[in-house]
Amino acid sequence: MSERGALRVRLDQLVREIAKFGLVGGFGLLVNMAVFNLLRQTTDIPVVRASLLATVVAIACNYVGFRYFTYRDRDKTGRTRELTLFLVFSVVGLVIENGVLYTATYGFGWNTPLQNNFFKFFGIGVATLFRFWSYRTWVFRALPAPPAAPAVLEQRRHEDTPTPVGPAAR
Repeated sequence: MSERGALRVRLDQLVREIAKFGLVGGFGLLVNMAVFNLLRQTTDIPVVRASLLATVVAIACNYVGFRYFTYRDRDKTGRTRELTLFLVFSVVGLVIENGVLYTATYGFGWNTPLQNNFFKFFGIGVATLFRFWSYRTWVFRALPAPPAAPAVLEQRRHEDTPTPVGPAAR
């Protein structure tokens, strides 16, 4: 395969991965926002605490989606390691997401339901960039590539090379 063809295949794989990540993330966003607004409407839990609880519920939903849909073809041998790293990076994302909401709510006093939802959504967006990078790089690692084709092709070239015949061959 040419270098350009290999690049095209990798780009296609990345686009599919982003689409699957977005689908699972979109579902997680809906869960996150629904739980957040449900808690805000039905309880007296403060804004950031409600957001933290909603984020934890969404993280659990997202793990299932990422493991069994987005990254189902990735290495499954180290589940303990995978889950530990997923939780570590998810907590970092949780801090990013809720840090934005905390800063807006308590730092700037933007505490209306519309403002809460806007900054919750914005925080999710910022945290999503971090999560995409960390999950694909550290958590759901790609399986090792099969043996390189060039070695096989090189061997075939030697087999296909005509052997000199006659006095020159000696």
